[in-house]
Amino acid sequence: MSKHGKILVAMSGGLDSTVTAVMLREQGYEVVGITMKTWDYATSNTSGKETGCCSLDSINDARAISVQHGIHHMILDIRDEFGDYVIDNFVDEYLAGRTPNPCVLCNTHIKWEALLKRADQLDCEHIATGHYAQTRFENGRYIVSKGLDAGKDQSYVLWGLSQKSLARTVFPIGNLHKSQIREMALERGFKEMVAKSESYEICFVPDNDYRGFLKNRIPGLEAQVDGGNFVLSNGTVVGKHKGYPFYTVGQRKGLELAFGEPYFVLAIDSKTNTVTLGKKEELEQNGMWVGDINIQKYSRLEKPLETITKVRYKDPGTLATINQVDDFMEVKFHSKVNAIAPGQSAVFYEGNDVVGGGWIKSAFDIEKSLQHSQSEWA
Repeated sequence: MSKHGKILVAMSGGLDSTVTAVMLREQGYEVVGITMKTWDYATSNTSGKETGCCSLDSINDARAISVQHGIHHMILDIRDEFGDYVIDNFVDEYLAGRTPNPCVLCNTHIKWEALLKRADQLDCEHIATGHYAQTRFENGRYIVSKGLDAGKDQSYVLWGLSQKSLARTVFPIGNLHKSQIREMALERGFKEMVAKSESYEICFVPDNDYRGFLKNRIPGLEAQVDGGNFVLSNGTVVGKHKGYPFYTVGQRKGLELAFGEPYFVLAIDSKTNTVTLGKKEELEQNGMWVGDINIQKYSRLEKPLETITKVRYKDPGTLATINQVDDFMEVKFHSKVNAIAPGQSAVFYEGNDVVGGGWIKSAFDIEKSLQHSQSEWA
């Protein structure tokens, strides 16, 4: 009988999840390690080197560490669920002219559901992951807050987790710095794992070439969308592009046009195969509508709330007033924000706490548009 009970740990084969599992084992938990196979690299038709959490090396690393430390380990094949939901959504979003956020979608709808289901089958009360985030229970709610290491904080990708999921989730390394994790790993003889470079790529696009992935996924796509118009915000046609799905809001490089000064992608219209370009100041806006919201810290926002709002993972955040309107969030930034991309996650923070988040639906400029509505995409 273990000292603290039985816990299921998601082990990707990487440093953080490995230290998480071993640390819990040393604390007296009966640890069950599980490595989720989300993607079959051989089917991607890409030329890059196999990397990331789904590679054979990563799975073997997780298994080897488990054997060394007396951890029961298993592999869970969720390729079908992952492909049907995450990859199909990834493709659909680009075809709709948006920029998807597959890691958030996977956490919310695939990984946690799979972990909790297997935890029930194995009589594990809790699940643990190697995310740099923290949780606490306060005023009847489970609240996610930033990890202690600001440079590694991963709370942004956890906004979609439900109260039911958070009630059974622990983040054992959320109160530690990455340097401490490396020291702990070296003390336990994981020298090769510490030396191994970390992968920040999307697991099913291991060469980081999403355009090539789309072309392989949809035969004939390139020919279908090639030759659409690059236009300025006043409608002036300034050139031809290679297909709207191959551009993202905020993109500057790869436009293959000479303006004499930097121009950026402002908007993408999938219906007309049009990509709108403009100067940096045109890319800056101070309002947006966010849909499919999940409020973690409160049951509902009854009045406007000032938050620091992030519009992408590495965004430091901008002060904003958020106001819940039915199932949407109206966000008014207190200063201009660069490259608000529909399809990305917006996450709202109160101090270090995640208030909640949602998917960016559209951006607007408060000064230019006093009447703004979510009716077009609701």
